[in-house]
Amino acid sequence: MMAGQPEISVVIPLYNEAESLPELHTALAAVLLPYADRWEVVFVDDGSTDGTFEVLKGLREGDKRVKAIRFRSNQGKSVALAAGFREAQGEIVVTLDADLQDDPKEIPRFLRKLAEGVDLVSGWKARRHDPWSRRLLSAIFNRVTSGLTGVKLHDFNCGFKAYRRSVIDELRLHGELHRFIPVLASWRGFKVGEIEVEHHPRKYGRSKYGAERIPR
Repeated sequence: MMAGQPEISVVIPLYNEAESLPELHTALAAVLLPYADRWEVVFVDDGSTDGTFEVLKGLREGDKRVKAIRFRSNQGKSVALAAGFREAQGEIVVTLDADLQDDPKEIPRFLRKLAEGVDLVSGWKARRHDPWSRRLLSAIFNRVTSGLTGVKLHDFNCGFKAYRRSVIDELRLHGELHRFIPVLASWRGFKVGEIEVEHHPRKYGRSKYGAERIPR
């Protein structure tokens, strides 16, 4: 690792989450305080229309560890993650959602799991604060994906994950492939693990999940 290069990169794809961003940034800074300036956060604004990017520019002015990428239109989570991965410089990359349902305080637990020799750690939202219809669809997706691929995880679709650099260097994401990242990694020989994480009710705005994602 080169001098001045961050050890940990946090990549956060987001769409219309302006209200949650100051609180999320504060929580990240508190959790990663032991790393001083050896961390960064890469926000990827996926075509927001609610002033999200203006908030990100304000955060960037106050904290040099903040990076912000902006898409002119909504490209989807896989494209946003791929852009964030290209920008991230850390040897460890953590991803989470921007809606505060994922709790940054879990990050040290992800790091400890990586230290055990795992290459990718996926979160498992065992107790979800989502509508029943979304929980049902997720349960079906997870059961089918596990059965068809042989990768035994409870929650493939959880966006809260931690990776070694070697994993993201081999990923080529597009379409809806972000949902299958643990499968892609496992098939390439990487060791995949899982930890249970706390899942909070949405605090601001509304979910961006829609029925149009089901066929995709």
